[in-house]
Amino acid sequence: MAKVDSRLARRIRQRRVRKKVRGTTVRPRLSVCRSLNHIYAQVIDDSTGQTLTSMSTLDAEARQKDGEITKTKRAELIGSFLAQKALNKGIKQVVFDRGGHKYHGRVKALAEAARLAGLDF
Repeated sequence: MAKVDSRLARRIRQRRVRKKVRGTTVRPRLSVCRSLNHIYAQVIDDSTGQTLTSMSTLDAEARQKDGEITKTKRAELIGSFLAQKALNKGIKQVVFDRGGHKYHGRVKALAEAARLAGLDF
């Protein structure tokens, strides 16, 4: 039996999740992308193909608060900042797309911080 590459396995999980999760105008998709050092999150309306708002650890707002904190704490900051930006645009409900990543660690921290800031999953 051939060993499955971890990147290929994530792509397979991502496609499986994406088949079920679609963002609409009423309830857009909150998509999370995680790299080794950074985390990116977008609120996307799939019916029009537009990104409504986005946030990452590379944005200036997040960099000011960054300092010497852990990657998990940075993910929490991104989740709360993104939720505030979405609420300012009138978006209260979203569908969560973990992007093929397991729901733990930084992905979970971002999701829970967004929930605490007022987004409804």
